[in-house]
Amino acid sequence: MGYRVGIIGCGSITKMRHAPEYTANPHVDEIVFYDRNPDRAEALAALFGGKVAETVDELMEDPTIDMISDCSSNEYHHIFSSRALLSGKHVLCEKPISLTIEHAKEILDAQKKSGKKLMLDHNQRFTRAHQKAKEIIAGGELGNVLTFRTTFGHSGPEQWGHNKTNSTWFFKKERSGLGVAGDLGIHKVDVLHYLLDDEIEQASAFQGALHKVDEQGQPIEVCDNIVCSLKTKKGRLGTASFSWTHYGQEDNSTVLYCEKGILKIYNSDEYQLEVLTNNGEKINYELESIQTNDNQTNTGMIDAFIESIRLDHPPMVTGQEALSSLAVILAILEAAETGRVVTVESGSLQYF
Repeated sequence: MGYRVGIIGCGSITKMRHAPEYTANPHVDEIVFYDRNPDRAEALAALFGGKVAETVDELMEDPTIDMISDCSSNEYHHIFSSRALLSGKHVLCEKPISLTIEHAKEILDAQKKSGKKLMLDHNQRFTRAHQKAKEIIAGGELGNVLTFRTTFGHSGPEQWGHNKTNSTWFFKKERSGLGVAGDLGIHKVDVLHYLLDDEIEQASAFQGALHKVDEQGQPIEVCDNIVCSLKTKKGRLGTASFSWTHYGQEDNSTVLYCEKGILKIYNSDEYQLEVLTNNGEKINYELESIQTNDNQTNTGMIDAFIESIRLDHPPMVTGQEALSSLAVILAILEAAETGRVVTVESGSLQYF
């Protein structure tokens, strides 16, 4: 017998990633879709051969559903993910884990109480280039990472969202909350923590709603660009820029400057990983093409989530790690809003 999966929220992330990847997994028998707009749930059930739950209660209370993907908008994660865990379901929650530390801790509390798996969709850890880069860094052949720069930018969520207009919830303060920092920035914070085996400790930043407008033609309520200076606990220094106004080509690059060379990740159209050593050697890796909004490929995230349940091992992205990344994003936004250097209060975040 395979697993039955419930999905909450039937927008683009479900249609393009969660539903197809569950469908492709040999251990999944059926998906049950719920959306507060029943037409959306019906459409995806028809597309993927699944069923529809008329209410979220029906989904939560169904004892045959083993796991739930929480693909609701950001302000609901602490409600749906916590409830799903306490209903005895394993949970894969979309990022960010929540909009506040307090709400994120509610989810972690529910996970601890339930004993079920909680994994967060920080899917950049799963790409072959990031996996290989981590292997190279851990191997020590380039020495310690000293500095870094990272960028994540594309033309904006209104190109990707369900209704393809600037009325998208990503532009609404009460729903998106964190703007481009919570949409794209949090991915890069997580992958930096993962690659460096380190955590960002201090941040300064500038932000703005430079170009995006809402359905009334007014500047959006959240930032569409943010540029940061960062310092890690181990003393690395770096810069990060996150943008919804990269018109023409998506940029998902990270460059790590080490004692004995440089690692360039997604910096070249041809090679996903480039190693330039201090003695002039250049090694290029052609590993895969990273998924973009225009190039949807299997992330490996759903497969990893199911394997953690099936084989009972810790999920690849834990709630604690997601909480740490959220704390950094909140510090970056505070730095931008106050014009100060902000220290991430990591001591209070060591939750278990």
